[in-house]
Amino acid sequence: MADSPVKVIIAGAGLGGLTLANCLARKGFDVCVLEQAQALGEVGAGVQISANGARVLHHLGLEENLREVAFTPERGEIRHWKSGDILATRPLGDASVEKFGYPYYHLHRADLHDILSSALAKSAALSAASVSVFLGHKVEDIVQSATGIIVKTSNGVETEGDVLIGCDGIHSVVREKTFGPDKPRFTGCVAWRATIPTHRLPPGHIRPVASNWIGKGGHFVHYYLRRGDLVNCVGVMERDQWMDESWSTEGAKHEFESDFRGWHENLHILIRNAESCFRWGLFDRDPLPRWSTERVSLLGDACHAMLPFMAQGAVMAIEDAYTLAQCLVANPANIGSALKRYEVLRHDRTAKVQQMSRDNIEFFHNADIGNLEERLNSHREAHLWLYGHDVTSLDFKARS
Repeated sequence: MADSPVKVIIAGAGLGGLTLANCLARKGFDVCVLEQAQALGEVGAGVQISANGARVLHHLGLEENLREVAFTPERGEIRHWKSGDILATRPLGDASVEKFGYPYYHLHRADLHDILSSALAKSAALSAASVSVFLGHKVEDIVQSATGIIVKTSNGVETEGDVLIGCDGIHSVVREKTFGPDKPRFTGCVAWRATIPTHRLPPGHIRPVASNWIGKGGHFVHYYLRRGDLVNCVGVMERDQWMDESWSTEGAKHEFESDFRGWHENLHILIRNAESCFRWGLFDRDPLPRWSTERVSLLGDACHAMLPFMAQGAVMAIEDAYTLAQCLVANPANIGSALKRYEVLRHDRTAKVQQMSRDNIEFFHNADIGNLEERLNSHREAHLWLYGHDVTSLDFKARS
């Protein structure tokens, strides 16, 4: 690092923004996080962190914290929507550690968020870095110059820094102000989510695996959270109706059940025992042609929002965060080159995962066609490519 630390402004204190803040703080950067919400927190939903993301979190010293709140599934299963037959399995649990070096975690998003926010002070102490988090600060405008950047927020505050990273999600203000308006497309799919306390379910109803039931215009995923105390459910069904792109729109359980009428009774037991459920429309986006300027870049959903059909949205943001921090470390005298290198390292991989997630709509929503085994083999190969990626081994130095 230079004698005067680079000041990085992070817009958004979600999973990606807080991972980035930890990565930067450990390397001695001056970090300022601007979060539009009045309190830190995350929605009540599950998140899957495969080995490629767990590698980064362990690198941040969070392994013990993760194990205290996570559930580690024995395997993943693909099941038939009506019969419940197991169509395919892939080993997780100990097999993930043996093959990739790191576990596969099921986490409540709020728990992972708490771990990352609580770790900030320790990360800063490791390098005597300055880390500040300001709540109620929604980005409204950005002014760039040759020497720095000014971020103006809705409460009238102006924050000066050397670089701005937009970690502000699918409705990113940083992206819009820098690259223009977003162009999402409704996929024709609506998603439901719910969490169910395990004690509300019949004993043994959910086995210690990640289950994905596929077929008949939809699919249904469920798995344990909080060391088995909760079950997370996500159901996706094709519809013509246009739904709001928000995770916090509450829906009626009878409509959730209606969408999955005719599906296996085990799934309806889950839905009936949910305390509440939420639904939202799934929107798709093409990869951005570029997401960096000399002093501004994007991370996670702000630049490559993807459908949830590879369980890689949060993991891609975690990979982004590590890569971006290391690019800034490797190129401290030229922020523009560091941001360009970050984009080069991340663009094609994230675009490929976006496409894989898009392609899985067809895969997950028809279990009764002749080429199922061929599709399953392709699915297995995709997971090997995803989980085996070692983001810590990349060459972060900008190319001349």
